[in-house]
Amino acid sequence: MAKILLVEDNEMNRDMLSRRLLRKGFEVVIAEDGEAGVNMAGSESPDLILMDLSLPIIDGWEATRQIKANAETAQTPIIALTAHAMQGDEDKALEAGCDDYDTKPVNFKRLLEKIEKHLG
Repeated sequence: MAKILLVEDNEMNRDMLSRRLLRKGFEVVIAEDGEAGVNMAGSESPDLILMDLSLPIIDGWEATRQIKANAETAQTPIIALTAHAMQGDEDKALEAGCDDYDTKPVNFKRLLEKIEKHLG
């Protein structure tokens, strides 16, 4: 069973996504801000990270840079999730180190395809 770290500050989004991922057979661990996400990327050793970009304490871009700069977590695939899909945001997320990008509201079928692609 693959472990997914969901880094999301919005309670409704956390609840909806984590329940749907659990039903698909994933183990889900949750961080509510970017700093906790960085810490849990190391302590939980997830197989994949879903990273909201608009986060308190450390935003998703900086959290991604820190995760990718750490040799222990650099290879963990990160899919950026954002509700504020502005032109250039996808490029900015990929430049920060995200391996993929998706928008909110989440199209779960499309997100699941991206998760499965990165998990191999």
